[in-house]
Amino acid sequence: MRDPIRWGILATGAIATSFVEDLRLLPDAEVLAVGSRTPAAAAAFAERHGIPRAYGGWPELAADPDVDVVYIATPHSAHFAATSICLASGKATLTEKPLTLDLATSRHLVDLARSAGVFFMEAMWTRCFPAIRQTRQLVAEGVIGEVTSVQADFGMAGPFPPSSRLVNPALGGGALLDLGVYPVTLAQLILGAPDQVSAWAKLTPDGIDENTAITLGYASGALAQLSCSLIGQTPRRASITGTKGRIDLPEHFFMPQEYALVRPEAPAEVVRLPTRGSGYHYEAAEVHRCLRAGLTESPLVPLDETLAVMATLDAVRAAIGVRYPLSQTAA
Repeated sequence: MRDPIRWGILATGAIATSFVEDLRLLPDAEVLAVGSRTPAAAAAFAERHGIPRAYGGWPELAADPDVDVVYIATPHSAHFAATSICLASGKATLTEKPLTLDLATSRHLVDLARSAGVFFMEAMWTRCFPAIRQTRQLVAEGVIGEVTSVQADFGMAGPFPPSSRLVNPALGGGALLDLGVYPVTLAQLILGAPDQVSAWAKLTPDGIDENTAITLGYASGALAQLSCSLIGQTPRRASITGTKGRIDLPEHFFMPQEYALVRPEAPAEVVRLPTRGSGYHYEAAEVHRCLRAGLTESPLVPLDETLAVMATLDAVRAAIGVRYPLSQTAA
């Protein structure tokens, strides 16, 4: 048995809990420490999950010499500060999506990681699911021909309490960054960065988007029609259409356990790939693979593609008029 990769968990919310539970599915993973803004929150999380070390501050967690990699599970608005601390401490870092609230601050983190030679990856788990990886391979092999369109939606019904990160402007609230990042990521995973971005949204009185439509245009003639919403539960499905067929991803396309290959005059071929746990172990396994190979960036979740998605999200925000507090962004 190889030496375990020892994780530090930064934040103590629901997603941190799910991630820790999924790390148990990896035989070479060990959760060594947790850090929070307060000693009490860290201690409670550590006791609940059997974690031996608890720190009441982010710098203390980042400074632990026995921690190999830190998973950052704060709300979006704290990603930049938390990740900066970890990277400046030379700590390999996996930061939840979206990396930050805008492209400029995301690029700053990428530059920081690259200059320090430290492993860094966005926790965009969708890219790591077997069904998505197989879908991408089928597209690359030309099984559905030239891709002409991608369609994807992600909507939740609400209503949400004002304190929720989903609707709180101070926490980077709105449908776009929390939900829309998934359709945009899928579209760009298949078609690359768009040549044109257009969008429309209904904004709340607080200035966050609650119902958003996005169209991405490509010089090839392909397009992506995407949507995200906080006021209605949409099908949450995706379709990738080509000149020779189509690949359908069912409900929860962002964490799929199957896909259907649809071609003319043939029955749909459904490929089922059931997963254990919640699915966070796929991205964690990719971190393990990269660390053991001495890589500082993941070929599966490349930093340049993370930045390209952030550029599209910035363009959408500009089109719909959403602004976040200046203290959390570069402009």
